[in-house]
Amino acid sequence: MASMPVGGITPAHGSPDGEHADLVLRNGKIHTQDPGRPAATALAVRGGRITALGDDGDIAGLVGPGTRVVDALGRRVVPGLNDSHLHVIRGGLNYVLELRWDGVRSLHQALAMLRDQAGRTPKGQWIRVVGGWTADQFAERRMPTPAELTAAAPDTPVFVLHLYQSAILNRAAVRAGGFTRDTPDPKGGQIVRDRTGEPNGMLLAAPSALILYSTLAKAPALDEADKKVSTRHFLRELNRFGLTSAVDAAGGFQNFPENYATVTELARAGELSVRIGYHLFPQTAGQELADLRRWTETVRPGDGDEWLRLNGAGENLTWAAADFENFSEPRPELAAGYEGEFEQAVRLLMEHGWGFRLHATYDETIRRDLAVFEKLAADGLFPGGNRWLFDHAETVSPHSLERIAALGGAIGVQNRMSFQGRGFAERYGAEAAADAPPVIDMLRLGLPVAAGTDATRVSSYNPWVALHWLVTGRTIGGLSLRPAEGLVSREQALGLYTLGGARVTDEEADKGVLAEGRFADFAVLSHDYLTVPAEDIPHIESVLTAVGGRIVYAADAYEGMDEAVPPVSPAWSPVAHFGGYQATLPPSADGARQADLLAEAAAESEQHRRWRVARGTAPAEPTPVSDPCFML
Repeated sequence: MASMPVGGITPAHGSPDGEHADLVLRNGKIHTQDPGRPAATALAVRGGRITALGDDGDIAGLVGPGTRVVDALGRRVVPGLNDSHLHVIRGGLNYVLELRWDGVRSLHQALAMLRDQAGRTPKGQWIRVVGGWTADQFAERRMPTPAELTAAAPDTPVFVLHLYQSAILNRAAVRAGGFTRDTPDPKGGQIVRDRTGEPNGMLLAAPSALILYSTLAKAPALDEADKKVSTRHFLRELNRFGLTSAVDAAGGFQNFPENYATVTELARAGELSVRIGYHLFPQTAGQELADLRRWTETVRPGDGDEWLRLNGAGENLTWAAADFENFSEPRPELAAGYEGEFEQAVRLLMEHGWGFRLHATYDETIRRDLAVFEKLAADGLFPGGNRWLFDHAETVSPHSLERIAALGGAIGVQNRMSFQGRGFAERYGAEAAADAPPVIDMLRLGLPVAAGTDATRVSSYNPWVALHWLVTGRTIGGLSLRPAEGLVSREQALGLYTLGGARVTDEEADKGVLAEGRFADFAVLSHDYLTVPAEDIPHIESVLTAVGGRIVYAADAYEGMDEAVPPVSPAWSPVAHFGGYQATLPPSADGARQADLLAEAAAESEQHRRWRVARGTAPAEPTPVSDPCFML
């Protein structure tokens, strides 16, 4: 029996092998999210699904000679997290090429990482910092300057993306990107120039981020073998935080089918460690309807299996209908008359049974889209049973929420305000920021709501940062945006991050609840999410993550129990040296708290000494110190 040290469970040798579990988890505080059985201490897994749930005694009889038994050591266990809006496919293709500043606490440290990476990056390659950070997380409360990037890496191109707002380039990246004094500003973007007219290294989304992403696309890509390695390490990094499922929201520069080939091959080889439902996003303006028509005639949402499945179209259907989310710029005015082509796209999808999701930051966009849906409702297409939703919806109005509910829609909310909340409040005011997006109002209306991050190019992929925002309303920089009445409970937030994501892919019968017959997707947490101080939530990680009963991530006491992944390649990868998210101690473990704990430990030690003295097992007076090194 392969196991952690466990007491009280021995193999049931007399039972038929067919009744024995593949995996047993015991001695845990299991939060099931099943109203019929909200808590348990043990569960059993066979064939990738939970076969029994209860206390340790209930499960003991299912342990056989081949059962793997894991002792949760009294830790909190939750259903596997499900990010309902994550650019997991694109993120995986690039992960090992990126220097991640997620979790870094100072600009000084960030620049030191960059300087160190410049020493190992080969000629022709770029250093890329692509999302997951904001200036507010740094002690210095500012972004780096182009001059600082050049000083840290004089000869290696450096591209640093900051939110949807800007990119900072060193001199080598300006040259590698082909920017000169004669380069015109692209539509919706700005190349900032110095007094002589030369590009100074700042690129601005004004308001379109196309200039940022098109510049990043000039950097070298991985070969096919390294794309697989990169994707496996990115999925392992997601497993590190207890993520077991993700809904890929597609996005710009993610072409179908070529950019989906890596996850398809990994799925075929049984090497995915995160279940993925994906969307298709027409990439070429003017060709959107042709692409959608070809796809709807070829496959249907739900095609695939429990590891990789098509979920629908989006997050854009037509480019003209997309708004932007650079809160440092005014809300963009969308083109007049986009509704005609947009209506054709929606009709095509609804008639073919396709669901879809729409990137819509502002209520002005949502109202125009809803008018199209209400027109199609007259033809019986809404509500049509297809899963569809608006993503983001930071400024959606109460009236629009009612219209969405009437049409059978849902909402995907992300913690973009964790990273952009200060800029939003400065432009739209504290009152608007307190309700962006209005999650409580959505839930009161009974709307299906799913939570996610929108990682990796802006927000971090760490789901606990998103859960912290949901339950506290605070940005990464500590700015409080929401009043208490606008916050969801920890249990509600976890539900949005588990069952909410399962509803987006029509898999709530399999995911999001730990119960008999459901997928054995769960995470054993480093700290108890339901009881730790709120400020500690972003510091939670998983110490053991299982997907279908497979242990896909293991740390702490479980280190070495997970599946092996190939070494990071190429060897000079930033991930090989720094890893991904930069973990720090939770606030409750700061200096003052540590001093308190030491005092508690000293008091406990003295109490134990007195206990031993009273029982005659220790002298009444401490033994004098005789070592002269310790004598005054």
